[in-house]
Amino acid sequence: MKKVVTFGEIMLRLAPPGFLRFSQANSFDVVYGGGESNVAVSLANYGVPVDFVTRLPKNDIGACALMEMRKRGVGTDKIVYGGDRLGIYFLETGAVSRGSKVVYDRAHSAISEIESGMINWDAVFEGVEWFHWTGITPAISEGAADVCLEAVKVASAKGITISTDLNYRAKLWNYCDDAHREKVMTDITSYCDIVLGNEEDAEKHFGIKPEGLDITTQGEHVKAEAFLSVCEQMMKKFPKAKKVITTLRGSISASHNSWAGVLYDGKTMFKSPEYQITDIVDRVGGGDSFMGGLIYGLLKYPEDDQNALNFAVAASCLKHTIKGDANLATVAEVEKLMSGDASGRVAR
Repeated sequence: MKKVVTFGEIMLRLAPPGFLRFSQANSFDVVYGGGESNVAVSLANYGVPVDFVTRLPKNDIGACALMEMRKRGVGTDKIVYGGDRLGIYFLETGAVSRGSKVVYDRAHSAISEIESGMINWDAVFEGVEWFHWTGITPAISEGAADVCLEAVKVASAKGITISTDLNYRAKLWNYCDDAHREKVMTDITSYCDIVLGNEEDAEKHFGIKPEGLDITTQGEHVKAEAFLSVCEQMMKKFPKAKKVITTLRGSISASHNSWAGVLYDGKTMFKSPEYQITDIVDRVGGGDSFMGGLIYGLLKYPEDDQNALNFAVAASCLKHTIKGDANLATVAEVEKLMSGDASGRVAR
């Protein structure tokens, strides 16, 4: 496989141990992660050559984030340096009827102060087959949005496949109003071949929503057919898109979710098997693990969208059992689950 490039922010994640609330914490567990870095880790773990591009501060905390990427086999030589700090987010892990909570501390992070021209995208994309970004990056700052648009323009001109996970984050879009946000996301997404997003992403960014569905009342089983209208509307809005994918999460509680996905290629809607994840260890990064699995699946099975989708869903199902932002499941483990073996028996 040729190389994949992802672009975005890697952050320091601080979380109280176990299921403690912030107010109970005397210490915090340290993890490094972020939407696009998590995708890069998944791909490296599957044996796909991948570079992660970001902007890091030249200090010890930036070096720790860099070390985490290198440890996982992700290429880091295209990273640029500058700024004073790494972005931080605090995570309080929920359980049962208490949802998880995130507090961001990302203002004035190194990547939030990035500007057009700081990254040589021609050099970054040499020998590259696929470029991935998420809706989190343009939400960070106007400069980050400008650089993201700069990247997709160069990638498109080179014939590189471009994917996005729309990832709406209400707490991040602070530099513009809703109309400007929609324009920013529309401009960048218009260059994409592969578009992933759930029902909230499509509605919040573009006003597109499933017909006759209230996602909060779906409970254990989410009906895939209800999202066909979303996929059709997304393809009409973004003619370059070859595939639109939606994750289907049924939230019974913070500890028990159903999990599936659909893929629409303009003619056929493929639906994955549905998994019941009854004891969630860590759901943060679940969508990123889906995207990493999807990119791998589409590269490995270019003529088999069903198999690619099934791989993505099984991969992200396993991520819910792994502490931290990134999915550390192997191809063999994903394929074992795809085959129907969810026993969790000890491998001896």
